[in-house]
Amino acid sequence: MTIFSKIIKGDIPCYKVAVAFLDIAPLQKGHTLVVPKREVDYFFDLSDEEIGRMQIFAKHVAEAIKKAIPCVKVGQAVLGLEVPHAHVHLVPMQRENDLNFANKKLELSPEEMKAIAASIAAHF
Repeated sequence: MTIFSKIIKGDIPCYKVAVAFLDIAPLQKGHTLVVPKREVDYFFDLSDEEIGRMQIFAKHVAEAIKKAIPCVKVGQAVLGLEVPHAHVHLVPMQRENDLNFANKKLELSPEEMKAIAASIAAHF
């Protein structure tokens, strides 16, 4: 069972935004992960239907992020080498470099994470 499966199941606490949750090592405030319930390592091993549902859901999450976090756009990336569970990163962006995973990650307090998650959830 992956860490994401444990989060979905509720075994590990997280800062939930609807069914999605905040990245614990965010590139930007509001960096959110959208994860399918079914544990699949490689994004493109998901069925067409699963990818479609996930993308539509990610669109709605991105709309909520954009309302909650001042940004020009919400960028999307599919990487998936660190955790063997398919997922989509949604990152608020002011410029393209904000979606560079080589950038230093933010260190936010639990209080900041809770406030960000609540703000995004309120716009969902």
